[in-house]
Amino acid sequence: MADTLDVAATEKGFTSYQKFAILILALTQFTVVLDFMVMSPLGDMLMKSMDITTFKFGFAVSSYAFSAGLSGLLTAGFADKFDRKKLLLFFYVGFIAGTFICGLTTTYPMLIAARIVTGLFGGVIGSISMAIVADLFPIEKRGRVMGFMQMGFGASQVLGIPISLFIANRWGWQMPFIMIAGLAAIIWVAIVLKMRPITEHLKIITDRKPIMHLWHTVANRNYRIGFLATALLSLGGFMMMPWGSAFSINNLHVTKEQLPVLFMVAGISSLIIMPVIGKLSDKIDKFKIFAFASVYMIVMVLIYTNLTPVPFWVVMIMNVLFMIGIMSRMVPASALTTALPEMHDRGAFMSISSSLQQIAGGLAAAVGGMIVVQKDKFSPLQHYNTLGIVISGITVVSIFMLLRGDRLIKANKHRAKL
Repeated sequence: MADTLDVAATEKGFTSYQKFAILILALTQFTVVLDFMVMSPLGDMLMKSMDITTFKFGFAVSSYAFSAGLSGLLTAGFADKFDRKKLLLFFYVGFIAGTFICGLTTTYPMLIAARIVTGLFGGVIGSISMAIVADLFPIEKRGRVMGFMQMGFGASQVLGIPISLFIANRWGWQMPFIMIAGLAAIIWVAIVLKMRPITEHLKIITDRKPIMHLWHTVANRNYRIGFLATALLSLGGFMMMPWGSAFSINNLHVTKEQLPVLFMVAGISSLIIMPVIGKLSDKIDKFKIFAFASVYMIVMVLIYTNLTPVPFWVVMIMNVLFMIGIMSRMVPASALTTALPEMHDRGAFMSISSSLQQIAGGLAAAVGGMIVVQKDKFSPLQHYNTLGIVISGITVVSIFMLLRGDRLIKANKHRAKL
């Protein structure tokens, strides 16, 4: 009841508790995103330290994604049966343990095992957070909420990645994972002490067994549109992201000292653009913002993946422009997909959606590792521009899929008013 009262308490702004919920969920996202994102800037260092190929590194990234996808499917049937706060706490503590184990690895097999454990728990946290947002905020405010939530992505680049690289350069690539685990432990305690139970969905009586609940959600034709759109969005990002630092260092001749600055500047741009895109999504039209950003991103991807050695300031500008395109798609797309499921299906929908997103990302990273080739540790990456072409094609398809979702949401709202 408290959640409902908070939603109704203000029409334009957010209540103090809603602000806390946004902050704590954004911080949670920050640690989960950083744990995954830090693999990219550490990629060049990790491949050279362990003497592994681009294919093996791609598999290390994929192992997290595949285990996260499996975890999402296994928990989807139970996602709407429990207090969402308790679910968040359970999976977050598992994520903390997995991340800590990553910081203790010394061999490639140990790294794979640690990433699998982290993925099993961390891969579900995003879907639980999305379900909480959908429960606490009406669709008219979700663009702004998603804008702030996705700031965790930008913050990971502004603060997390530069600090992680500094720590890695001094104490080894394992230490950033120890740092992330420590920060996440503090956030976990804050959730225990301050977050209210989230149980409104439990008041909707349903006698479906977990397996039947999972099947009902998957079988819903309207939901499948959202699942496919989310998976397509993930394909593009995962296919290109793992090779960011290796491409910058070996192809664009960015130094290890310049790399933290590159990520930090791109992250600052994300922090600035996220809230702006969130407000525009609520005021204009979420799909129009997404479509425009997607076309813009295609142009930037094709330019960026074909870059040759240029001055560092040019690389920074291109990175910022590229990042703006990626972030401008994420905010409206996330807000739209949360509007598809009914309240009693939200947990399952978000879990399945997150699962498919992770599995698609795992496939993309693995395929990317087969497309991109590096002759030795210090050679330029080859066929990186091929990734740009593939990503552009996937992006075009994602526009049409989200268009179908947008039409469905608007049709449902129209029927509800009649």
